[in-house]
Amino acid sequence: MCLCIFSIPLAAQQLKYTDGNDSWNPNLLGNHRVAVEFTGKENVAKTTIEWRRRDEKPELKRIIVQDASGKEIQNVKIADINREKGTIYFEPVSGKGTYYVYYMPYIDEGDANYPKGVYAKPEYKADAQWLSKIKPNLADNCTVKEIQSVNAFNSFYPMEVIATAAETNDIVAKNSGSSFLVFPEDRTYSIRMRNDLPQRWIQKGVQSTFADTALKGEYLAFQLGVYALQDLGNVKVTFSNLISSNGALIEAKDINCINTDGVRYDGSPFTANVSVSKGKVQAMWCGIDIPQTAAAGTYTGKATVIADGKSTVINLQIKVTDEVTKNGGIDFPEKMTRLKWLNSTLAQENTVIAPYTPLVVKDSEISLLGRKLVLGTNGFPTQIQTYFTPEMTSIGTKANDILSAPLAFHFVDATGKESLQWKNTGLKFTKKEAGTIAWESTSTSQSVQMDVNASIEFDGFLHYTVKVTALEDLTFNDINFQMPFQPTSAKYMMGLGQKGGDRPTTFDWKWDVAHKNQDGAWIGNVNSGLQFSLRDEKYSRPLNTNFYLQKPLLLPTSWGNENKGGITIAPNQKSVLVNAYSGARSMKKGDVLYYNFNLLITPFHKIDTDFQWDTKFYHKYSPIDTIAKTGATVINIHHANAINPYINYPFIEFKKMKSYIDEAHEKGLKVKIYNTVREVSNKAYETFALRSLGHEIYSPGKGGGFSWLQEHVGEDYIAAWFVPEIKDAAIVNSGMNRWHNYYVEGMNWLTQNVGIDGIYLDDVAFDRITMKRVKRVLTKDGHPGIIDLHSANQYNKSDGFNNSANLYMEHFPYINKLWFGEYFDYEKNQPDFFLTEVSGIPFGLMGEMLQGGGNPWRGMVYGMTNRLPWSDNADPREIWKLWDSFGIKGSEMIGYWSENCPVKTNNDKVLATVYKKNGSTLISIASWADSDVKVKLTIDWKKLGINPAKATITAPEITNFQPAQTFTAKDELPVSKGKGWLLIVK
Repeated sequence: MCLCIFSIPLAAQQLKYTDGNDSWNPNLLGNHRVAVEFTGKENVAKTTIEWRRRDEKPELKRIIVQDASGKEIQNVKIADINREKGTIYFEPVSGKGTYYVYYMPYIDEGDANYPKGVYAKPEYKADAQWLSKIKPNLADNCTVKEIQSVNAFNSFYPMEVIATAAETNDIVAKNSGSSFLVFPEDRTYSIRMRNDLPQRWIQKGVQSTFADTALKGEYLAFQLGVYALQDLGNVKVTFSNLISSNGALIEAKDINCINTDGVRYDGSPFTANVSVSKGKVQAMWCGIDIPQTAAAGTYTGKATVIADGKSTVINLQIKVTDEVTKNGGIDFPEKMTRLKWLNSTLAQENTVIAPYTPLVVKDSEISLLGRKLVLGTNGFPTQIQTYFTPEMTSIGTKANDILSAPLAFHFVDATGKESLQWKNTGLKFTKKEAGTIAWESTSTSQSVQMDVNASIEFDGFLHYTVKVTALEDLTFNDINFQMPFQPTSAKYMMGLGQKGGDRPTTFDWKWDVAHKNQDGAWIGNVNSGLQFSLRDEKYSRPLNTNFYLQKPLLLPTSWGNENKGGITIAPNQKSVLVNAYSGARSMKKGDVLYYNFNLLITPFHKIDTDFQWDTKFYHKYSPIDTIAKTGATVINIHHANAINPYINYPFIEFKKMKSYIDEAHEKGLKVKIYNTVREVSNKAYETFALRSLGHEIYSPGKGGGFSWLQEHVGEDYIAAWFVPEIKDAAIVNSGMNRWHNYYVEGMNWLTQNVGIDGIYLDDVAFDRITMKRVKRVLTKDGHPGIIDLHSANQYNKSDGFNNSANLYMEHFPYINKLWFGEYFDYEKNQPDFFLTEVSGIPFGLMGEMLQGGGNPWRGMVYGMTNRLPWSDNADPREIWKLWDSFGIKGSEMIGYWSENCPVKTNNDKVLATVYKKNGSTLISIASWADSDVKVKLTIDWKKLGINPAKATITAPEITNFQPAQTFTAKDELPVSKGKGWLLIVK
């Protein structure tokens, strides 16, 4: 392919683009203006501005003209407005001098955190008499001085200053034999526009060489801008070795194009097909991983862009200096060095994470921390057991059976009977590692083959791939999967549209993926349970929180069966039967269905109550000395503050962050930061590189939102959280993608270089693979790696009527504390809801309350307070002081849910939890009764280890909680509606 190399002389002097230094209010005037100098004598000023705008239909946007004092000029006439230039007449009310033409004014409508930038429409206020004075042949009498953006971040220069149609046509005409053009571009000038060539490329002309300088060990990113002169498919970039004049080598394997090749978030190979429509621009981001051992010198080689059998060669000239960079140059993300992180495999190996223990296989039994799985010859569980005590504070020797019979698939024929006779190959283990055990088994009948491939991981996660192949044409009345639960392990339920709480006696559910983020449930008791999720081979993680309806679940072809499928739950004499049915269907010989499912065996570990008492969160960026005086031990740094300003991109003010964390460590406090994956700040250096990856990183959407997004990202995105004070506008992440690799690397970098002690997760948009990797890097080298998870109640229309605990249960094995959250009603919901949806106790966790400060009396029954300084209504410090004065650390928590709880009340609406020590006990009492009541305590003094003859029962004074009072064991305790007591028995 031949390229013609040329340059275009500038027809006029290059316009100057400058930074307005935030000298005007963009909410009234927009982000862009032109400074013009009126030099005429007439009463009419005329200016023609070659603004080269990237926005479409600029004639539909208002023009505002002001004089140098900021006074708006009413007499304005707009003529010949288009994307390339605009002619504007105005009355020069202040005589000769500077005037400002604002050309994209907008109004922010909508919620403050979800704005809708609406561009003002043209407005015609000019006086008719003044308009009559405009001469048709009036020459320009203004000089265009400069184009200003309100600040540097809003500037269009240089990569969003468009080439004119004439310039573009000229470059196309001079390369008429080509199917595409390639424009090499420096990493510091991200290619931003897809629909236009930038003027910068016209000025440079088509280049056949890219040259840059790199340090030893640096990841040198660069771009190859592909401009399609016809529709292109399968665009790729290949690389030769780079060789210096001395024969030193940088191998081609150390150069890649992130658009087409890499590593997925789960460690598997990533490949993508890039297509470019005629007249469009595609940025191909490439990177050279310069070895630290590379000899200094200039290396030359070739990058070849290939599309539909045509190719263009770009000569590479890379000068490697003597200097060796630190950390691969990633300490300077503005140089795009962290694009290498997109293909990271850091912490991917499934090593066991504390407190979990290596898996142990004995015959068909697999043992893991506090649990056991027994497999049948067909590969399915015949029994699942846990060994956690009812108190959840220890692992005992008594087995708690979860199943009353083996899990089994049933193929029901037209007569309503199961007629298939199965033979299986037996259980074959395919992997036996400390972190993962995998197995397979094939069952065959005359008409169906069922291939089972499954694995269990050290935390109790089971994944089943069940491939059902028709060996002949056949029809079924139903294909179902039955899970018979032991009734003692099926007390509670959460999911499938059911709020967490007592399991209903019977239950019937149907698939509705368009509206409901539901594909499974958790059924269990406090110390034994099972979560199941039903999926097929096409499962794609939906968007969570209020973005669910923009990317809902895909209906599984197998389980859903065109909405014929569903789940029923019903008890019988020996079990609670969960029946996942898929309904009638026909299969042709060779047809394949995947009845895949996941299981999580709960609890994951015993409760670490001492961590709860020791870890008192202060959830706000404040002076460290101020926080230390509160008694808090861990500071949670949200986003939108001086040291972590930008949402989910905590890399810009990292020096300030490190200084703050260093001071906290010196004064005995830990610091965690807000950083999650769901949306990404527009301040991310890599924004446009990520945009070049299509919908891999950013979700498709209708665009809109804050003006910066509309003006620079353009279209096809979902606008997310916005912070008005710092103009931080986030874009929704698409789900499971290579940004998770970047995220893991970022967490590692922050831990090792900034010293963070953990992260605060505000909902989670990644799966358990990424969570494990994050936990590994956060706890590496002895770092505490504390993770707490916050969620608003997601049982609503926008979130698909899901339960936060059910949605995020796969992450619970690595969470240290829960904070659920906005819209959790702590007054109207019953104890079973608190226990299952809020407390975390059935999963080995503990939590805190948020909405309205929570209910402190009910919270303490589960060991929960609220979090400083979140609510003035329920300051937890007085309860913290009681914890310390009583010495709650080291006590044994025995909840009301345990058959072994030594204290009960005579009212089943008033519950008691015990915190037991040698010689003393703290009793937490809370009421769910409909009115004020009086209750008597039933105390098992022997279990408490206290002599009742010498016992005292006191209620210490706790501000805004209870007055000081003394009781005897025979007294009736007055309990106000919705309140309770904290009593110390000695």
